[in-house]
Amino acid sequence: MSLPQSNRLKRRQDFSAVYQGGIRRSTANITLRALNKQGHLNHSSHSPALPTQIGISVSQKVSKRAVVRNRLKRQIRAALRQFLPQLPLGWQLVVVVRPPAVQCDYHQVLRELEQLLVDAEVLR
Repeated sequence: MSLPQSNRLKRRQDFSAVYQGGIRRSTANITLRALNKQGHLNHSSHSPALPTQIGISVSQKVSKRAVVRNRLKRQIRAALRQFLPQLPLGWQLVVVVRPPAVQCDYHQVLRELEQLLVDAEVLR
């Protein structure tokens, strides 16, 4: 099961904006980049709240095998789906997986993501 369509970060320019203007928090296995798009817009009563959008990046440096990279992406998506109802609107998040994450189980990924979201002040 994937993230809802409205919660996906897909365009290259959106990823670039998060990398250039966002904050970065890291653990041994995962790096989180976060950009609050709601704060960059003019706050008028007519502007709708933007949904939180999430992108996941797992490079070939993590593993040459696509099976391993896809398993990591599935674990991260599942963990993020649990946090999605608690996340405030207007954030763009990019989760970058590091090579040691290959050894992690789902619960460790869940704990690290929660810690990163709290450290970045996305999740309270």
